[in-house]
Amino acid sequence: MIQIDHLIQDIELIRSQSPLIHNITNYVVMNNTANALLAIGASPVMAHSIDEVADMAGIASALVINIGTLEKAWVEAIIVAGKTASANHIPVIFDPVGAGATPYRTAVCRQIIADCKPSVIRGNASEIMALGDTGLQTKGVDSTSSSDAAIETAKAVALQTRAVVVISGQTDYITDGQQTEKVRNDDPFMARVTGMGCTATAITGAFAAINPDRLEAATHAMAVMGIAGKIATGKSRGTGSLQVNFLDELCNLDANTIRTHIKQ
Repeated sequence: MIQIDHLIQDIELIRSQSPLIHNITNYVVMNNTANALLAIGASPVMAHSIDEVADMAGIASALVINIGTLEKAWVEAIIVAGKTASANHIPVIFDPVGAGATPYRTAVCRQIIADCKPSVIRGNASEIMALGDTGLQTKGVDSTSSSDAAIETAKAVALQTRAVVVISGQTDYITDGQQTEKVRNDDPFMARVTGMGCTATAITGAFAAINPDRLEAATHAMAVMGIAGKIATGKSRGTGSLQVNFLDELCNLDANTIRTHIKQ
């Protein structure tokens, strides 16, 4: 169960410390995730050149890895950055976008997990199940399974990798393999806006930067995504206004809003 006072304290810490979040992410969502991090109070940087990723990862408060637009040069940079962050005890948040869609994409995910030792792995149900050798093939980068179907696989992956595993869906599940948390705030309409999952991964980076309890940090991130998304959906006429309203809700999130809207 979410300790609401802890969640509020984490948001205050993000806003007071403005942690630097190094993102190696895909072309589709760079603007979305950078604006979301700024809205919650963090400081984003998008750097993927192999010539600077080690230096950037070494000074960041968290590293977010997202393989949405996958290419060989980026994989090399990701491995360098991930190893640097891991060696310096900087949290690594990994989004295995499209795992299971192609053999190459799945193999890269496994390489990143082995070499970069992520603190948190966040994906949709199909992606998490693909990491667990279920034989499931994803539909591009979209999930073909509900989050409930991936719980046992997520627990197994968490125990194997020693990472907290997050399954995004209408109900989000967050597990370290032994303890599992639920977040029920998500609105299905959010899935119609590209990059919401990627944004959740980036926001997880912000919380992991200031909270060493990875399970709690990831749970808080998903709660914030759900609360802001649910309120924004209620104010939106369509997917275009949802994107803007979502950023506004992240920016304006306060203790009263959290206490009023969180679902336990």
